[in-house]
Amino acid sequence: MNKMNMIANKTMALVIGASILSMGVGGAAVAAFNSMKKDEPSAQQVNYAPAGANGSGINSSDDLLSYMDTTTRTPSTDSAFKEETVYVIAGKEGTVQKVIVSDWIRNTAGKTGITDVSDLQDISVLKEGETYTMGGDNTRVWDTTNDDIYYQGSIEKELPVDMKVSYFLDGNPITPEELLGKSGRVTIRFDYTNNAFEMVEIDGKQEKIFVPFTMLTGALLDNNIFSNVEVSNGKIVNDGSRTVVVGFAFPGLAEDLGISSDKLAIPNSVEISADCVNFSLGMTVTIATTELVNQIDLDKNTSLSNLDLSGSLEQLTTAMGQLVDGSSKLYDGMCTLLDKCKELVAGVDKLAEGAKKLKAGSAAVDDGAGKVSKGMGQVYDGMKELDSHSADLNAGAKKVFESLLATAKDQLTAAGLSVPDMTVDNYADVLNGVINSLDDSAVYQQALDTVTSAVEAKRPYIRSQVTEAVKAEVENQVTAGVKDGVTEKITAAVRDQVAAAVEANVREQVAAQVIQQATGMSKTDYDQAVAAGAIDAATQQQINGAIDQQMTSADVKTLITQNTDAQMETAEVKATISNKVDEQMATSDVKALISSKVDETMKSSNIQDLIDQNTENQVKKAISETMAGDEVQAKLAAASDGAKKVIQLKASLDNYNTFYLGLLDYTAAVGKATAGIGELKKGTDDLKKGTAQVASGMAELCDGILTMKDGLPALIDGVTELRDGTMQISDGLKEFDEKGIQKLVELLDGDLAGLLTRLRATTDVSKKYINFAGIADGMDGTVKFIYKTEEIEG
Repeated sequence: MNKMNMIANKTMALVIGASILSMGVGGAAVAAFNSMKKDEPSAQQVNYAPAGANGSGINSSDDLLSYMDTTTRTPSTDSAFKEETVYVIAGKEGTVQKVIVSDWIRNTAGKTGITDVSDLQDISVLKEGETYTMGGDNTRVWDTTNDDIYYQGSIEKELPVDMKVSYFLDGNPITPEELLGKSGRVTIRFDYTNNAFEMVEIDGKQEKIFVPFTMLTGALLDNNIFSNVEVSNGKIVNDGSRTVVVGFAFPGLAEDLGISSDKLAIPNSVEISADCVNFSLGMTVTIATTELVNQIDLDKNTSLSNLDLSGSLEQLTTAMGQLVDGSSKLYDGMCTLLDKCKELVAGVDKLAEGAKKLKAGSAAVDDGAGKVSKGMGQVYDGMKELDSHSADLNAGAKKVFESLLATAKDQLTAAGLSVPDMTVDNYADVLNGVINSLDDSAVYQQALDTVTSAVEAKRPYIRSQVTEAVKAEVENQVTAGVKDGVTEKITAAVRDQVAAAVEANVREQVAAQVIQQATGMSKTDYDQAVAAGAIDAATQQQINGAIDQQMTSADVKTLITQNTDAQMETAEVKATISNKVDEQMATSDVKALISSKVDETMKSSNIQDLIDQNTENQVKKAISETMAGDEVQAKLAAASDGAKKVIQLKASLDNYNTFYLGLLDYTAAVGKATAGIGELKKGTDDLKKGTAQVASGMAELCDGILTMKDGLPALIDGVTELRDGTMQISDGLKEFDEKGIQKLVELLDGDLAGLLTRLRATTDVSKKYINFAGIADGMDGTVKFIYKTEEIEG
């Protein structure tokens, strides 16, 4: 029996020894999570991936976690490999508040399209450009060629291990809320309940084998609050200002191996005890993983008939050496990080100065855009008023034209000529027909053809003159709108200067009154006494405070406003504003703005249509005027008296028709111009909205950069402390290797078939537990759980 006990204890020492290795990484876990935000993990924090997926170097909590990763399995090159990290956000007593799962699918096989299964809700893809197609039973096919997949989501599912946190003060139970601010001997107990198991046949019986989780719980204690720190099973590291405490436990492992507590005590809980003053506590971090047990390879060097532990001990020694080397590299990396953080501070200072200037510039642009939008609105209102009378004007002119046509018909009828009713559209054809029916009508047609040809030859020149006239009108309207905006902006700036001068003058008066009442001295005598050191600092502070209080009173503010208003109405100030407006309007920038707006408006389809219509009207008008002129009329003098009268009648009607067509073109142009200015007004309104958004965004960006700048000193301090802590961890691991692991190697030998069977069953169950939120058939993977409790702070 004694021999059996000895063999069992030595075999268990191997399991415990492998788990104790986690103490070194436990300190790193606490340091890593101390740098995380106190809120729920962000996308970057949840996206756990080693350096290389998100960058290189120790520059985030994710990179620190990569140093404590206990995964030993190499991903298969035949299929994808899924690494899952489950973040459990818990309350002060361990109550689960939220579970966030981060998955990293390694496409080690370089396949096109990866089939995945996940029960997660609200999935967000963390790597840009990756997409998937949903299938049945929560199946997703990722559309990828050879890239890795990163995503996260939430889940409501029973955890494999429940954690309960209890608090005691001087041996008595107490709630965390009651404990805050108390002093005495405090104990924090972490109890773990293993919920994950499989039924396994052992020696012909079905037995419950729990998944062998190693629980690593860490806390960072402020030495100003805690002293005489103890941990039931774990490691303590003190850097002078803080104490890192890491404890470990193996819930369900004793049941798996069938070992009672009187033979070997395998911890299911962790207790941290300390003397405290004005108790408060930051978050605690607990890591649950099966990877430490997975490192035990029973098939490599053992058999049921002969338990040879030498292979496992060699693995243990090698792993410990790698851990010691890794801790040294971690310290070197922290030194590099500290140096780079100092360079970051200098860069952020320059960024902050630039952000301030950019914020001020965007605000000025937004103010100018508002004034341009307001001026364009006034122009638009005036054009709408003008356009509203166009219909009445066109209708009145048409009635006059129709009356003239009716009179002309009466005259022709009285002369014995038969003509149909004439309208605005057909009168020319009707009268031309009458003329052609009279003698010498060919003379008129020849004259008309000649005149028409001559006028058409001048059409390009007529168009250029029309274009210049339209451009002049557009330039007048644009210049007026810009000048209104410039005037409003300069008036506001001048008012600010006047208000500052008025406020300074009023402050001098208030200061003289306060000083006289407080000291009986004049302000000049008081200033000389201050300069001579005769007035103590407290008196100066009291007087300055009284002056500031008077300046914020309603009466003083009203006085400043009234004086400012009076100054703004003076001829001198008004002349200053006028001069500055003229100076601004004469600047190249404003002239360029006006020119740009004029060119833009002239290119619009509305303006081009207006130019085309006015050109056509001018051509018709020129033909009519020429036909009515002396030269043409002289040629027609030889025509018969009847033809001459008809021709003269038509010439008169042509003159009015020219006027009528010009009127129609004018009113149509007013309508189109109104529509164009409406579009321009909409554009200036949209511009104002855009500049407002830019100004708001720049203000937020500037505030964020300044916040980041203010937080950099704390970052430097934190990285410095983290570097010092990693040095202590490295030294501690070296000591642990020499005094713990090497001693353990010397003690372990022997064989035990019964224990080996249960140990084999335990490692088999451990290696099967590869996922929590779902995994596709044929896909390998690993999973770890990270519990973070809420801070206990005032």
